[in-house]
Amino acid sequence: MENCKGIAYLRNKLANKKLRVETRYKFYEMKNIARDLQLAAPPEFNWLSATLGWCGKAVDSLADRIIFYSWDNDNFDLQEIFQLNNPDTFFDSAVLSALISSCCFVYISADETGYPRLQVIDGGNATGIIDPITGLLKEGYAVLERDDNNKPTLEAWFTARRTEFIRKGKSKTQVITNKVPYPLLVPIIYRPDAKRPFGHSRISRACMKIQESALRTIKRSEISAEFYSFPQKYILGMSSDAEQMDKWKVTMSSLLRIDKDEDGDKPTVGQFQQQSMSPYTEQLRTFAALFAGETGLTLDDLGFVSDNPSSSEAIKASHENLRLMARKAQRNFGSGFLNVGYLAACLRDDYAYQRQQLYLTKPLWEPIFEPDAATLSSIGDGAIKINQAVPGYFNKDNFRILTGIEPSKIDAPVTITGQEPTE
Repeated sequence: MENCKGIAYLRNKLANKKLRVETRYKFYEMKNIARDLQLAAPPEFNWLSATLGWCGKAVDSLADRIIFYSWDNDNFDLQEIFQLNNPDTFFDSAVLSALISSCCFVYISADETGYPRLQVIDGGNATGIIDPITGLLKEGYAVLERDDNNKPTLEAWFTARRTEFIRKGKSKTQVITNKVPYPLLVPIIYRPDAKRPFGHSRISRACMKIQESALRTIKRSEISAEFYSFPQKYILGMSSDAEQMDKWKVTMSSLLRIDKDEDGDKPTVGQFQQQSMSPYTEQLRTFAALFAGETGLTLDDLGFVSDNPSSSEAIKASHENLRLMARKAQRNFGSGFLNVGYLAACLRDDYAYQRQQLYLTKPLWEPIFEPDAATLSSIGDGAIKINQAVPGYFNKDNFRILTGIEPSKIDAPVTITGQEPTE
């Protein structure tokens, strides 16, 4: 086909990126092993490892606040497509995968009745050539199935109006044609830019380096804890002919008996200064502060609880950077989900719509921070004053977006001055 890179090119491109995605998933799943500097720890402690969930916390804290609600001006009935594709799992899975690997992909196919099916594929199993203007792919490739050895058994090559499936062990490929003007593989991207159109991962290089340093600190504290629990003791002037004492009994015994030798001399018993854990606690707190600054979290989020509990407004103020990151992510993901709905509508209706026809359709999101009672009261007072100045500025449609609370479906009673309320 004209102007296509080909499936071999896309296979190599995916192979080059797959290792980076797998590395970030290891950090998210706490399966990473910190590189030991081996400067002071004895070789006997090389087996000791530690785990830390800071990278997972950084991803989840943002993913859990990005909740898709509905579409505004849904002229092509996109909401129905997503509602019939398990939206509670679909949106959360796509957002989480995109935050970890910088982008994920939605594979659109037709079921037995021709209705669109949506499947999320992580960034380590799909890639493509992106159109930087529309955010859609010019050409795509995905591994749909793998065997027990992680080798591809079913691959798909996506081009406009055509999807080609390659099954391992079969020389004949399956080709499915359609009228969709773009490949049926749509990227969902987090924080794209002109240099990196496939975005940036929430788990940045700084996050990984800081967490590795924190893991080494935890390992050192584990080793020092042994000396902290059982301080080392020493005996000076012990006769070489004296009976050797068992080290464990000497450590655990509350009373030691050491007789004088033939000359009446006795050894000196002492104890080394007890190991302190404070330096490790302070160092770990320093790394936590660095990680919090990198991800927009607070020390409370990372397990260093403050003495005074914060109010709802104080929590929002401390998470201002996180709120800005969530707003940015909503804009990025909203564009990707709109592209998914656009191509799914083309496949459903078997018609090549123009993408410009969906320019009025906008995604709606739940509030990043759920309002508490005090916030709702402030919003209500503000809405009343604004409506007095500009009548009708606030109504139940935009109030729903502001508060995240569904309006009542029961009609309010009409009150006429001088009469009782009527139903």
